[in-house]
Amino acid sequence: MNLKQTIIASSLALSVLAGCSSAPDEIVVAEQSAVESQYLEAKDLLIQGNYVRAAEILSALDASFPFGPYSHQIQLDLIYAYYKTDDTAQALASIDRFLKLNPTHTDIDYVYYMRGLTNLKSASNALQEMVGIERFDRDITEHREAFNDFNTVVSQYPDSEYATDSRQRMIFTKNFIAKSELAVAEYYMRRSAYVAAANRAKYVLENLGDTDQVEKALEMMLISYEQLELTGLYDNTYQVLKLNYPNNPLVN
Repeated sequence: MNLKQTIIASSLALSVLAGCSSAPDEIVVAEQSAVESQYLEAKDLLIQGNYVRAAEILSALDASFPFGPYSHQIQLDLIYAYYKTDDTAQALASIDRFLKLNPTHTDIDYVYYMRGLTNLKSASNALQEMVGIERFDRDITEHREAFNDFNTVVSQYPDSEYATDSRQRMIFTKNFIAKSELAVAEYYMRRSAYVAAANRAKYVLENLGDTDQVEKALEMMLISYEQLELTGLYDNTYQVLKLNYPNNPLVN
């Protein structure tokens, strides 16, 4: 190769290198444009109520582009899409990951609120699987988790737009938990396990005393103490029941 050929070859090589040096920036711009386009498509699908397809797109974006200007919003919308498609397992996994990685995010109150809703839906789905009958004698872990989630919103983010609804859902959830505890107490009473029954009812009285299950709890305690011949406890419970519920059949 002569000198002229060498110079031409070197120039071509430099041109190729110069072209390659700009390629990464172009790729980034193209990727961001693609992410934005797909994200906007997913948002439209959410608005239209096509949650399944929206979840598919958002999940793919989250897996391919976990960081970037849209990453947090993609993850938040994905949580909502999973919730709307009843995929509570994926929703909870996404929520817990978001809470772990972004504990000070500006929308963290929304994430706790969605966690509460998702736990309630998970519990509801389990109940529906049991022939659609509302039962209170099953595991209530999800209800306890939901109560804690809503309580987090109310106590830590009192000015949140989700605080009022969270407070109402706490009342519902707490009442369900109380019913569940008394359902177990009834189970013990049918088997003459009055000590266990009285303890369950007492738990409701002491820990869930602001629910509408207090009168029933007192009734069960009264019957159990009578069966156990615990006169002192029976008399005390009788007085409390009579004072608070004077028209109750057990005190007339």
